[in-house]
Formats: sequence, structure tokens, C-alpha cells
Amino acid sequence: MLKEFLDRYPGQSIMLTVVLLLAGVADGFGVSALLPALELAFQNEGGITSDNTINQFFLDLLASLDLSPTLASLLGVILVGICLKNAFVFFAEQRIGYIAASVTTRFRMRLLRAVTSSRWSFFVSQSAGRLANSMATEAWRASNAYVYGMRLLALCVEAAVYAVVAMLVSWQATLLCLAASLVIVVISHRFVRISKNAGIGQTQWYRSLLATLTDLLGSIKSFKAMGRDHSAEEVLSLETKRLKHALKREVLGNAALEAAQEPMYMIVIGVGIYLAIVQYQAEMATVTAMGLILTKLLRQFGKVQKQYQRLAACESAYWALEETIADAETQRETWLGQQQQTLSREIALRNVSFDYAKADVEDAAVKDPVIRSLDLTIPARALTTIVGESGAGKTTVIDLITGLIQPTSGGIYIDDVLLADMDLQSWRQQIGYVPQENILLHDTLFHNVTLGDESISDADVEAALAAAGALDFAQKMPEGIHSIVGERGANLSGGQRQRVMIARAIVRKPSLLILDEATSALDPETEEVICDALSRLKQEMTVIAISHQSALTRVADQVVRLERGQRSSD
Repeated sequence: MLKEFLDRYPGQSIMLTVVLLLAGVADGFGVSALLPALELAFQNEGGITSDNTINQFFLDLLASLDLSPTLASLLGVILVGICLKNAFVFFAEQRIGYIAASVTTRFRMRLLRAVTSSRWSFFVSQSAGRLANSMATEAWRASNAYVYGMRLLALCVEAAVYAVVAMLVSWQATLLCLAASLVIVVISHRFVRISKNAGIGQTQWYRSLLATLTDLLGSIKSFKAMGRDHSAEEVLSLETKRLKHALKREVLGNAALEAAQEPMYMIVIGVGIYLAIVQYQAEMATVTAMGLILTKLLRQFGKVQKQYQRLAACESAYWALEETIADAETQRETWLGQQQQTLSREIALRNVSFDYAKADVEDAAVKDPVIRSLDLTIPARALTTIVGESGAGKTTVIDLITGLIQPTSGGIYIDDVLLADMDLQSWRQQIGYVPQENILLHDTLFHNVTLGDESISDADVEAALAAAGALDFAQKMPEGIHSIVGERGANLSGGQRQRVMIARAIVRKPSLLILDEATSALDPETEEVICDALSRLKQEMTVIAISHQSALTRVADQVVRLERGQRSSD
């Protein structure tokens, strides 16, 4: 996973590596000055007597600066090393935080682009809760993995510097210390595995929990209406309990590693100091300096393993997110046409058939062709109403016209230009679509119409609301078009929500307006208001409405009845 990060963010990673290396060198510079400083502290009259590489380096350094090798000058060197190290670490931590925020955003945008660019049949087979979990939890945990990875790299650099300094003081003691550290790491690695397995469990149960929760919140009104609020807890009990267990396991692994490391490292240091003083009669200054350096080295190894543990706990989220993105990218929508075409005369379906099996769409419930040898002409600047029983193929016709699915035989033509030869994105930008569900955002009326498009002005929104028959009630709201509509449009009636959806569809002045059973849940009075609005709109654009209601058939210029995927003759 670290290799993936380094390959994906090479510039930032190289810069951080250099800064962290400088921090480690600065820290090693300050730590290594302890040896001559301690010799001066323990041997006030003798000065620095030990002839080793570190002492000679600092004697030469001080001489080049015209400074005497005093305790004060060496303490100054140590202070400079500490200050430089912390300055570099501050810069590195700051950059790691900034990059982590960028990593989170890039993960989310990659996922969003991959999912929205995927084939419609793939998209509708995905769990909304799972995608929401990938967008939120997995992207956040994956960015944490990057942070832990970079900090792990920093700790490794510092550990390497400490090891070099320790080798210069006593390579024998350093090798023994490294061997002991390896044994401790191996012994305590079981706690790392606990955290890693707990992280895998969290990834699995976060996915399941968010998927179930999303479905549950969509049905919460019926739960409350039936007085079965407690059912929500029962539905989510399995996921929440197992997620809690996984979280507790991670806490256990982290706490156990923390508790086990410290005593083992202190035993190693204690035995080392005892042998150095009693067995080998080493000088007190050397023993003290070596004890301090090796203590920092051992603790650094402990920090490395703890950081690796945190990284391992988040690793599964990273791979799960990459898998979700890769799955969506392999299902990318392909459309080879490049021709630009504007609807001006008609939309024609010529001998069109659509079969889920032949189209390689996963829908086990559909065995027979949905559309069979359908010939249909939809004139421009007119209102065409498509009616028929449930399962007759009405929505499939709309999906074919919008290019969400492709016919298994026959062709769809826009003014005699085959839809397969057209630029699909350009064609879809000419379409306004109103679904059956009144899906409004918990935001202002203005934002619900514009959907964040900054090119749309207040005047454009008011014009769209007026065309949809919604401006009167919009102006009566507390803050006009800038009033909050509530969760899923709760502050509006069903008919008002529907008219806002129509305004959203027409605000960019499309050539084609499609209403997919958009009036099925409305009362007759509200439906008449919308029919009047559509009668005005058909003078400016082509309107296709799927409906079971008689009101839309009365104002339609053409009524098409479908039966078992074919046009009925009655």
C-alpha cells in the first residue's frame, strides 16, 4: 500500500522524505552531541579524552566556529539540533495533513467519477449505502492510512539515524540492541495482527451497516406510522454488534502492544547498562550517553511498530475503496458516436427490441424481451403520453431514448440521425427529466432548481418556476426562492415538490422534457395545474409523459399505449 501511495504521489512523497531525512539528521546531530557533553560533565578537569569519531567531529566543528569545547557550547549544539528537528517535523506534519486532505478528496472524486460514468445497468445494481460508505468512511480511513504511512516513514528515518549514531559510539552494543528489538517486534507482532483483522472486520461491517441504514431511513415514515420505531434497532442489531466487536478488538490490539512493549524494552536497557558497568567497567559518560541513545532507538522501534499497527488497521479500507473504484471503471459507459444533433422534428424508434438477457443486464426477474419490434414516432414540440400496464415497457422506452440502455436490435433516430452515432453527453444535455420520486435536497428552493450551477441566475430560476406553475407559492415562502425546503422537501406539498422538480428539469431550457410517472401520486386539482403547465411547455419543447392518469391523456397531442413491449392498436 505504501508503494501505491508513493507511486501515486511521487512529488509530495519525495519532498516529505527529504524533509524527514533532514529532521532525522538534525535530531541525530543533537543526540550525538550528548557524548562529549556528558564527558565534560563527568570529567570537569580532564575535558574530552575519549578518542572516537563523534568526539573528534564535534571538536573539529567547534574549532571551525572559533568556539571552545565547553559544556555550554555543546549544550548549544544540542539545542540547535532539537530546534532544527522540530522545525522540519512541523513542516512535514503540516504537509502530511494537507496532502491527507487532498488524498481524501481525490479518492472521493475518483469514486464519484467512476460510479457516475458507469453503465446504468451496473449503477442500479449497486447498494447506495455501500457507495455512501465508500465515499465517507472508506475514503477517510484510506487517507488516514496515508498519514500513518508517511509517519511510519518518518519514524523509520529517525530510527536509522539513531542506529548510525549508536554504531559510532559502540557497534557491539548497538548490534545486541537491534537483535533484542527484532525479538521484541516478533513477539509483539501478534497484537498487530489483532488490529489488522479488526480493521478488516470494520471495513466489512461498516459497509453492511451503511447499506442497511440507507434502506432503513428510506422507510422510516412507515416504521413510525405503525409505531414500530424499535424495529430499526432490531434491523441494525447484527451489524452494530459486530462492528462494536471489531472496534473493541482494535482497541485491545493497540492497548496490548502499548502495554507489552515498554517493559520488554526497559528490560533490555536495564540489562545492557548493568553489563556495561559491572561486567565491562565502561566509563560512566559513555554508559550514560549510550543508554540514552539506545533508549531512544528502542523506543523509536516501538513507535515504528505502533504506527505500522495503525496503518494495518486502515489498510483494508484502502483496498476495499480501490476495488469499488476499479469495479466501476471496468463498467464504464461506452458510446462511440461523436455527431452533434439537436431535436427539431421527431424522435423515431424503428423496429426496436430490448432484451435484458441479450443486453447482458443482471435482472433475473425479467426473462422475456421487454420491447419487441417497436415502431414509434414522437413529434417535436408536442406532448406525447405513453400509457400501459405495469411492466409494459414504458420506462424502458424512456431509458432507450435517453441512452441509458441500448437496443438489442433496431435503431433510435433523432431527426433521422442514429442515436448510436451521436455524442451521448451532448444529447443528454438537451434533456430535462422528472422522475416519479420527489427527491429534493435539504437546501434552498434556489439550490434545488440550480443544483449548484453557478451560471443560472435568480431570474432564470424564477422563469423556470413560473413555467412549471410554481412561482406563486415560491414567492409566498418566508425567504422566497431562497427558503429552505426541508428534508426531502418536507416543507412543501406533494404537488409543490413535483412542480419544483419540473422547474429543475426545464431551467436549462432543454429540447426534450420527460416525465416518468411524475403525476401518479397527485390529487386531481394539482394534476390539472401541472397539465396546464405542460400544455404551455410543449410550445417550446418536446414533452414525453408516462402516466396512468386520464388528465395527461386529455391534453396530449399523441397517446401511445404499450402492451407487452409492443404498441397496442386500440
